[in-house]
Amino acid sequence: MEDIAVSIEDVSVRFNMQTERIDGLKEYFVKLLKGEVNYKEFWGLKNISLNVKKGEIFGLVGLNGAGKSTLLKVVAGVLKPTSGKVSINGNIVPLIELGAGFDMELTARENIYLNGAILGYTKKFIAEKFDEIVDFAETREFLDAPLKNYSSGMLARIAFAISTVVEPDILIVDEILAVGDYKFQQKCMNRIQGMLDKGVTVLFVSHSAAQVEQLCSRVAYLERGQIVEIGETKEVMEKYLKE
Repeated sequence: MEDIAVSIEDVSVRFNMQTERIDGLKEYFVKLLKGEVNYKEFWGLKNISLNVKKGEIFGLVGLNGAGKSTLLKVVAGVLKPTSGKVSINGNIVPLIELGAGFDMELTARENIYLNGAILGYTKKFIAEKFDEIVDFAETREFLDAPLKNYSSGMLARIAFAISTVVEPDILIVDEILAVGDYKFQQKCMNRIQGMLDKGVTVLFVSHSAAQVEQLCSRVAYLERGQIVEIGETKEVMEKYLKE
């Protein structure tokens, strides 16, 4: 299946949720040693199977708690499935929880190098791409200000610019286009569209029906960790928006 970028086969994810409140680490370990910590099972995903073709933008829609972000984290390798298999054909850049790893006490300039290192980029590579990152983020005048003084939109600009400074085979986008002003959202969409034109595969989550309908060729509708329907964007979105 050379035309498949992401193959998800019968994937389930189980979380053990603590049923009682425990105040403090000491109390937790005492109860743990006594076998008094009680959990209940919660299935974030149940028997999910789907394929994403190379070069397509595939959307995931559903209400909060449907399992969209959990599925993206499984594909990105952040979460290990309880059962099932995920096969990836190419390298991935996950735009999930943008800015994770930022040090809010450091300046934007310092964090560009720090976040780049976390993403696996060399210091030399970041130095070569530094101006490109800053120009896309449009934050040059604030480069030497600590990130704690930045708005969430400005943080998103920098994080998105760093993450997309290279073109991956597969791009995972989780609600990033919901952050920032309209102009920046359009800029992100244009960059993603440019990647798609070059054959990059995109797995896309957004609560914006307009963005999903504009970008995605196919969509999976999730509810309570299960797939309700997979198909062409127009047909699936009509069903989803009626629910």
